[in-house]
Amino acid sequence: MCGIAGIIGRLDQTNRAALQRMNDAMVHRGPDAAGIWASTPDDRGWGALLAHRRLAILDLSPAGVQPMLDPVTGHVIVFNGEIYNYRDLRRRLESEGQQFQSSGDTAVMLRALGLHGPDAVKWLRGMFAFACWDQKQRRLMLARDQLGIKPLYVARSSDPNSGWSLVFASELRALLASGLLGTPRLDPQAVASSVWNGFVTGPNTAVKGVELLWPGQLLELDGSGKQVRQEDFWRIPDHAPDPTMTENELAQILEEGLKLHLASDVPLAVFLSGGVDSSAMANLAQRAAKTPIHTFTLAFEEQELNEGPIAQQIAKAIGTEHHEVVLTEGHFVSNLEAALDSLDQPTFDGLNAYFMSRAIRDAGFTVAISGTGGDELFGGYPTFRDLPVLQRWSKRAGFVPRDLQVAAAKLVTWPLRRTSQAVPPQTRWAKLPEMVRHGDDLVALYQLASALFLPGWQRELLAPGFADVLADGLPSSMRQRLTAETKGRLPLSAISVMEQRLFLGERLLRDNDVASMAASLEQRVPLVDHVLFESVDRLPDQARYAPLGRKDMLRKIGLRGLDPTLFDRPKSGFVLPFDRWIRQGLKKVMDQTLRDPQAIAPCGLDPVAVAKLWQTFLDGGSGFYWSRVWSVYVLIRWCHRNRVYC
Repeated sequence: MCGIAGIIGRLDQTNRAALQRMNDAMVHRGPDAAGIWASTPDDRGWGALLAHRRLAILDLSPAGVQPMLDPVTGHVIVFNGEIYNYRDLRRRLESEGQQFQSSGDTAVMLRALGLHGPDAVKWLRGMFAFACWDQKQRRLMLARDQLGIKPLYVARSSDPNSGWSLVFASELRALLASGLLGTPRLDPQAVASSVWNGFVTGPNTAVKGVELLWPGQLLELDGSGKQVRQEDFWRIPDHAPDPTMTENELAQILEEGLKLHLASDVPLAVFLSGGVDSSAMANLAQRAAKTPIHTFTLAFEEQELNEGPIAQQIAKAIGTEHHEVVLTEGHFVSNLEAALDSLDQPTFDGLNAYFMSRAIRDAGFTVAISGTGGDELFGGYPTFRDLPVLQRWSKRAGFVPRDLQVAAAKLVTWPLRRTSQAVPPQTRWAKLPEMVRHGDDLVALYQLASALFLPGWQRELLAPGFADVLADGLPSSMRQRLTAETKGRLPLSAISVMEQRLFLGERLLRDNDVASMAASLEQRVPLVDHVLFESVDRLPDQARYAPLGRKDMLRKIGLRGLDPTLFDRPKSGFVLPFDRWIRQGLKKVMDQTLRDPQAIAPCGLDPVAVAKLWQTFLDGGSGFYWSRVWSVYVLIRWCHRNRVYC
């Protein structure tokens, strides 16, 4: 895993200096080496500039250094990620007569792209974002992996006289560091998304004019930066395929995929939270390894959230060499600034992964396996239980006019919404009238169920012009894509796609990438694999989801040999004791920010509403969980830290 950046533009000192600033801004992503490469200029003096920061994982020799020039095709690549099936691809290319100097995956992918062009992208199984320059055709190819594990940010110049046409990087902050964006402006859709979702939903970003490349998308641009090709080389189909997958077949695919994720020339560890997903990954990894693997758990003094003891029991049962890292409130508060600085975009998540990643890296490991992705695949979240019930109720009540349904929902929930607090309750029951209003629209129901605030209160929180810029809390392009990918699916399958695209793709994966890379640690996610997704998608619904919430199929495959009673306890997410810490060690700094109109107003928020929100939280208002105030605080801090204002 590494950091990449590049520019299509004039090959002059201005752009070279901009590229150097981008590369310097990503030193944490690749402390082992750095490189810059420039193409030959065209008649105007334009070409491609590529930069790379290296975190050495495979082929630690100089032969693995990037930017990498292929001696056969002349193509040049900068690449972030891992190609897990590179050994199979290498054998395929060797059967065509190819030879390699490097033992790593980058040289294999580069040769495949040089010989077979964009079609070779479909062969790749892994996590990746790359830029590959074809020196003969003077074309740049950009691509991002199928499920969006690795990010790739792109900005295009709107000024024909700017001297550059396109700039890209692994992090949004790297683009800001380039100095090419002029005075960056806060995107109103990003602010609205942060208020609705707690994070910025792609393809938009916090900065106007900067976008994320879609997962599974490939772009080709000519030497002037003009787009000549755009292709979705992989998409989630709009309907589930025939249910032909068996448990034994899936077990083989999952076990083989996990083995591929263990390939590393540096020390490797496993996140172990004590839940089903991470325990399954640790168990399968240990069964595949020849020596005890190292597992790590983040523990807390607050016993109601501490999974340390159960994780120790599970690690002992698996036979790993276990490490427990205790995160105290004092350590969290004293290191909070560095942790928040690791966030590439505003988000209310990611800090748990930051502290765990830092501990693993400090222990001497460069790669860590995570169980992220199991809930999305196998129906582990409450949405899989709740939303189909509401959708069925809506369909059965279809003979009743919608306005009457909404009125009835308001009447039923009125005692729960009645309050004397400054801000109305933001509970799940309080959302019911809005959910009834949207009928059986599953995307809208999903978005309302996960919304931090009711739409009416969101409009109060947002500055004029920042409200009503989204479609059900989503950019219109994301809303359209979700509708297309779920329209032919049954409810449980459709919810899985939404969880995959939104909660996992737009929050967990992005946050985990920047949080782990801030510690120069590569995080791998074997349960986020397009081959596995396609295989699980072919399971019968009964085998895949029943009973709802238990993820029995993953238990059967991943927890073989372990006592089932170790996992017969209520599901608990891997969260920090934020509620207590916000009311104690973090209260002073948050109070100063959330009551400061001059700090709030430039960030697209209404200062009076934010102050009300904060006071209602301190007063213990109904439905005002820590995530509500934390998401607003992080947004404000991010804007000031990166000097991005509306």
